[in-house]
Parts: sequence; structure tokens; C-alpha cells
Amino acid sequence: MTVTDRTPNTAAGRGGGAGHRLSLVLAACCLGQFMNVLDASVVNVALPVIAADLRFTQHNLQLVNNAYTVVVCGFLLLGGRLADLFGQRRIFLCGVGLFTLASLVGGAADAPVTLVLARAFQGLGAAVMAPATLTVLGTTFTEPAARARAFGWWSAVSGAAGAIGVLAGGVIIEWFSWRWIFLVNVPIGIVLLATVRWVVPETRPRRAGAGGGGLDVPGAVTVTLGLMAAVYGVSQYATHGWGSPRVFGPLLAGALLLAAFLMIQARFARHPLVPLGIFRNRSVAAANLVAFFGIAALFSTFYFFTLVLQQVLGHSPLRTGLSYLPLSVGMALGGWGIAPLVPRTGPRPILLGGLTLAAGALFWLSAADAGSSYLTDVLGPCVLLGSGMGAVLNATTNAATAGLAPHQAGLASGLLNTTRQLGSAVGLVTLAALSAARIDARTGAGASLADARAAGYGLALTGAAVFAVAGLVAALFVPVRKQSSTPRGDTEKVAA
Repeated sequence: MTVTDRTPNTAAGRGGGAGHRLSLVLAACCLGQFMNVLDASVVNVALPVIAADLRFTQHNLQLVNNAYTVVVCGFLLLGGRLADLFGQRRIFLCGVGLFTLASLVGGAADAPVTLVLARAFQGLGAAVMAPATLTVLGTTFTEPAARARAFGWWSAVSGAAGAIGVLAGGVIIEWFSWRWIFLVNVPIGIVLLATVRWVVPETRPRRAGAGGGGLDVPGAVTVTLGLMAAVYGVSQYATHGWGSPRVFGPLLAGALLLAAFLMIQARFARHPLVPLGIFRNRSVAAANLVAFFGIAALFSTFYFFTLVLQQVLGHSPLRTGLSYLPLSVGMALGGWGIAPLVPRTGPRPILLGGLTLAAGALFWLSAADAGSSYLTDVLGPCVLLGSGMGAVLNATTNAATAGLAPHQAGLASGLLNTTRQLGSAVGLVTLAALSAARIDARTGAGASLADARAAGYGLALTGAAVFAVAGLVAALFVPVRKQSSTPRGDTEKVAA
């Protein structure tokens, strides 16, 4: 049997040339994650223009986003495992190549079906690329301080890209064509392909008697189809309601498939796609729970904050994008600046502090209405939210991937990214339903549309704050760990 041979690149920082190469590895991983997250947020700004140009109906416009979300959620676990089995550089290149080609097709699309298919293949490329970026970082930067700095940059880029996407979308729509939302990925992808091919170290299979792997085909099929069905069912709620067969049917199918997946992993798989024992690692289990609630809060905020700026405060798309800059800068500084503290304190204090800051900022932001001023009522919570969530993203990534055996790096990365995607999907659907119900109730009671929207979006932001508080509770179960420089499987030193 074969297992992945991952030799820590501990010598890489000893010379100037090696240090330069490490910097390029970090840059490649951050650029890949930036391209992935940016694309997921920038498309939202362009949806009305895309609908008019390609003649989407209101019913099928949601497919532009759903095709991406359903596919990326379904394939993330498998994408992470592929990096373990077939080599991190090879899989990274495959993900970038597929994402870039799909972006080219999307930018040239002249019919709705072409764009929807391109978005689905973008999702597949992202599902392969996103876990690979974390896998490369986890196996290349093994010394605690260097690992914390690398994850700090990755987390800062990951968080800020979502906010920058709104600004980029506004600029592109204002000055260029919506097609450049996709076409801009092509030159970036070409540069990234060359960089990955040149600087990212490959991992090679070796013969071993234990801990090896093979592709768990039944597990891969059931979890991929199960996640896709569940996310598709959730995505249909806004249009059809929970009682519709188009919602209930996929959710039931997803639940059955995921139950079958768990049984396969527990009883039948010789080399399980997700060894369930990984959840005995308290840090991994708690960090994924924190990631679910934290991302549910953050990415729901991106959606509703945009609506507050445009429909409550009356900002243009370009001004809306510019209004996101303090949030973006806060996330970048929070993720990067907190990195030196993580090896000293462990992730739990960072998570508790960051989530407290984020929850307070969201409660503050939820009070915004038509009479609010950006400088006095919006700017402050933007800075606090960005700083808090930037720190949370960094600490969560460390907690969810540290202390594992090297051959589990891709598994942990895929698991974390899957949790994040599910959190964003479930969080947005839940808060959108609450917001719509509040808006309908207020307009039915005779309130103006502007006041009803302010009340509905305020309730959604309050819900996002509650998600952040739930993440805060989950963070209490993250162990205070003394990090060692060498991954040690499922064992860890727990100080508390």
C-alpha cells in the first residue's frame, strides 16, 4: 500500500535562496485562496447585470451561485484527500487549471446554461484548490512560529478577499463589463500555475505497512452526493419554502447518503476518506464547530451589510465597495497581526477575544437604519468586526490543522473548508428567512419599505451576532495547547 511521504521543509529557512522560495510558496497559497474567495463574493454584485445581459429569469438566476456552492461543498472533502493521495503540487495545479479554464468559459458565456456550467466547474476547481493551499502550508511550515505566520497571512487574505470582492465587483461593473469578473481570473491563474509548478514542493508516495491510503470510492461517492443534495435543498428554500418537495426531497436524500457515508467510514472502509477517529482530537472537533458558526456569521454579514449600504443608506455599488475597505483592512491586520501570539498562547484565547469583538460589532451594526451615518454608526463596527474575525480565521486554521500526522494534512484541510462552506450556506439561508419574514411583517403593518428593510436586515445582523456567540461557546472546548514543532498524529499536549 502507499502513503504520502511528507518531509517537513524545516531547512527551507536556513538560507536566503531557501527563504525566498518559502516566501513564494506562501504567496502562491495566498493567491490561490484569494482567487477562490474573491470569486465567491464578486459575482453577487454583478448578478443584476448578468441577468439582464444573458436573459436569466428571476427563477433561474440563483443557479449562478448555487451551481458553484453545491459543487464546491460536495467535493471539498474529496479534494482534500486527493492532495494526500496523489501529491499536493499535482492536485494544486489541477485545481488552479480547472478554475482558470472555467473562468475563461464563464467570461465568454453567451447563454445561461453556459455560465451555470462554467460556475459548476469553477466550484470543482475551487474544491480541489482550496484544501491544497492549506495542505501545502501545513506540510511546508512546520516550526510553530513560521506556521503561525503562514496561517496568519492565509487567514488575512481569506477574510479580506470576501470584502474586497464587493469593491472589485463595484469597480468592474462601474467601469468595465461583467465578463471581467470571470476573465480577470485568467491571467492570475496563469501566473499561479507557473509559480506553483516552480516553487511548491511535491509529495511522493512511499511503501509503508500502516497508515497508508487508497481512495475510498464508496465513501467519496456517498459524501459528495450527500453534501451536494443537502446544500442544494437548503439553497432552494428561499424560492420554494421548507414544505416543498424540491426542498424536502434533496434534504432527505442528503441525510440518507450522509448516514450511509458514516456507516461506511465506521464499519466497511479499509482506508476511510474521513477516519472518524479524527474527531477524538478535541482541537480538530472544536475548531471545526467554531469555523461553522464563525463563517455563518461573517459571510452572512457580507450579504446583509451590502444590502444595508445600498438599500438603507442609499450607497451606489462603487461607494458600497469603498465602504468595505475598513472591514477588509481590519481583517488583514487582525489575521496577520495576531500570528506571533498564536504559538505563545495557543488558539483558544485568540478565538475567545476575536469572537467577543465580532459579536459586539455585529450587535452594534444591527442598529443601523435610514438615519444612520457611516462615520458614526458603521465605520466603528466595521473595524472591530474585521479585526476580530481576522484573528478568528487565523486561530481556527491553526487549531483545526495542528497536532495531526502529516498524512492527515489534506483531510484536515478539506474538513475545515467543508465546514466553512456549510456554515456560509446554512447561515445565509437561515438569516435570509428571518430577514424576509421581518420585512413582510413590517410592510404588512404599514411601515415604509425603507424602514421595513432596515428592521429586516438589522434582525439578520443580530442573528449573525448570535452565530458569533455560538462560536464563542464552541471555542471554550478548544484545548490550550503547547505547540510542538513536529506533527504527532492524534496526540497533543493539553495544558487545560
